[in-house]
Amino acid sequence: MDNRADVREFLMSRRAKLTPQQAGLPAGAGRRVAGLRRSEVAMLADVSVEYYSKLERGAIAGVSAGVLDAVARALQLDDTERAHLFDLARAADGIPLSGRPRRRSVTSPAARPSLHWALEAFTEGVAVVRNAQSDVIAFNALARAFYSPMIGDGGRTPNFARFQFLDPASRDFYPDWDLFADMCVAMMRAEAGRDPHNPALQDLVGELSTRSDTFRRLWGAHDVRTHGAGTKRFHHPVVGDLTLAYEELAITAEPGHVMLVYTAEPGSPSAERLRLLASWAAGQPAHDRSVTEEA
Repeated sequence: MDNRADVREFLMSRRAKLTPQQAGLPAGAGRRVAGLRRSEVAMLADVSVEYYSKLERGAIAGVSAGVLDAVARALQLDDTERAHLFDLARAADGIPLSGRPRRRSVTSPAARPSLHWALEAFTEGVAVVRNAQSDVIAFNALARAFYSPMIGDGGRTPNFARFQFLDPASRDFYPDWDLFADMCVAMMRAEAGRDPHNPALQDLVGELSTRSDTFRRLWGAHDVRTHGAGTKRFHHPVVGDLTLAYEELAITAEPGHVMLVYTAEPGSPSAERLRLLASWAAGQPAHDRSVTEEA
């Protein structure tokens, strides 16, 4: 796969973010940019300037794990950034994720009853399943009420990234909109490195790049991250402000799919508001809790 542009831009962006002081080097005179020079990265990685320059031009195919590790240390990449660099190298070598083609399900995992049973087991939390391109494909009852601003009344498959960048309602729903935007794009960047042959993800990136200046700018920054766990703030149109903890769980039966669960600290105002939201949802018309329409 010819991913030299992605490799070049990723390495250049990481080099630009690392100052000589952070790398333990003297700043020196006549420096035109704040970041490291290629020669300094090469010295830190113990490779020749010519060799590192070749890597930064995108010629990463066939590079050993030892050299990649050395470059990752020189650029002080975090765990997610290091994994992304290795993903880019595997893609350049033509090696799919985990050394084998990703299994594509013939049917949507949303059609599997046991998945819905698992979601509904989270009676006091918001639980959804999303795929690699951020489509929401299944959710429990509380999640349908929680994400009502994104789900709407029907139409195309709800998608976290489209909602974030194309729907004005997201700015009310996400009080920390800028932070959410950074996270959304960085996770998409990491996923694109893991699975560069995902046409749906490529199409989504193209669509958002065309329609959102903010997305295009953030995509160009080449930042990567994983979701994992943490805390987020929301403003729901029915129950108001919520602060929720989240955990992201990989679904091993469906590579690329994850279950995202939001819960509130017991006894907190957010926990009470989640219970109010569940009561409100119980009074709404019943809906199918899977999403089957194509985006």
